[in-house]
Amino acid sequence: MSALSSSSSPLRLGIAGLGTVGAGVIKLIEANADLISARAGRALKVVAVSARNRKQDRGICLDTLRWYDNAADLVNDAEVDVIVELIGGAEGTARTLVEAALKAGKPVVTANKALLALHGPALAKLSADNAAPLLFEAAVAGGIPAIKTVREGLAADRLERIGGILNGTCNYILTVMRETGQDFATVLADAQKLGYAEADPSTDVDGWDAAHKLAILAGLAFGQPVVFDSLHVEGIRQIGSADLDFARKLGYRIKLLGLASLREDGLEARVTPCLVREDAPIAQVDGVFNAVVTESAFAGRLMIEGRGAGAGPTASAVTADLIDIARGKTVSVWGVEHSDKPALQALPLSAGKGAFYLRLLVEDRPGVIADVSAVLRDCGVSLRSMLQPTPARNETTPHVPLILVTHQTSEAAMQDAVTRIKALSVVTASPVVIRIETD
Repeated sequence: MSALSSSSSPLRLGIAGLGTVGAGVIKLIEANADLISARAGRALKVVAVSARNRKQDRGICLDTLRWYDNAADLVNDAEVDVIVELIGGAEGTARTLVEAALKAGKPVVTANKALLALHGPALAKLSADNAAPLLFEAAVAGGIPAIKTVREGLAADRLERIGGILNGTCNYILTVMRETGQDFATVLADAQKLGYAEADPSTDVDGWDAAHKLAILAGLAFGQPVVFDSLHVEGIRQIGSADLDFARKLGYRIKLLGLASLREDGLEARVTPCLVREDAPIAQVDGVFNAVVTESAFAGRLMIEGRGAGAGPTASAVTADLIDIARGKTVSVWGVEHSDKPALQALPLSAGKGAFYLRLLVEDRPGVIADVSAVLRDCGVSLRSMLQPTPARNETTPHVPLILVTHQTSEAAMQDAVTRIKALSVVTASPVVIRIETD
């Protein structure tokens, strides 16, 4: 009887990566040993680890564990039943380790969203060919059971749309900007000091982290992996405190959303800042919290919310996957039997439709509104409302903001209109365009 099928012997783990999450997994398994054993039907036991620095104080005792300087050597340890990959990154050591483990028929639990988003199809094939489970609950939204909700809870339903607030750093920055009126750079610097943003924040604030998660969620929702490079990705650097204030006056809040829907003509998938109605449930999700929303034919709309990162929530999700393996409960990577179907290619952004918020900085003189309105008319974009803030009495400036809100229109028409408006001599700065989510 193999170690995986035995209900009496511990499930022996090799953990690669001992950062906050890796150390958190070890702490959680030790703290909740009795509970985990009762729920898994057997104990979970860490027997080997790998990390870059042996001497670093991680607040855990590693004296009884085998140490490997080369993470890939964990695969060759006959006493390691499951590989836990917490190194991160789409290439290098993490990819080598996961591929080697799957080829060897060893189950893998990972929190590596970039690896799955970029190499999911190949990893799914390795998993299927070698009967080696690949579980990744922690790769999306930390402790929120987003993967299990889609792949298991909604297994009998046909999902039509999925997405939500998928990056806590961006959500925190936008929340603080809205509440304090501070600009992006100031709030980002504070977020870095608090540990909510990395020293190099580009993966978060430019939308790539959310895009990795969206690619995974869309693949699960629609039963096929998604071509990551086909996603349209925008971040939040262009959002100013003025936009958050104008959005509030119009009855909206601004959130960075990752959204995917399967239309008759193909997959629509994008990560963009959006205006959402201030009374919508997702508008109430603030700070470092994430929210995942699903829409399906029978269950309707569901939203789950929680902390999207951190040692505790992510370690909890990793360990939940390990409990599933200990129980012998696993599912295929994309929730369906592996097939050779090509990955889904997202439609170009221009194929979409929506309503839009447009902020312009224009010269303060007669005829400006007429010039802008003429461009919108010529491009077939219908204007729903306009906000033209009045300068304070003691304020003299040759430039003033002009806020426009459109009716539903095609993305292609809006792009054309923005290009033409930008070329007007009366427009003195690049327009800020934000999609309005009306659902």
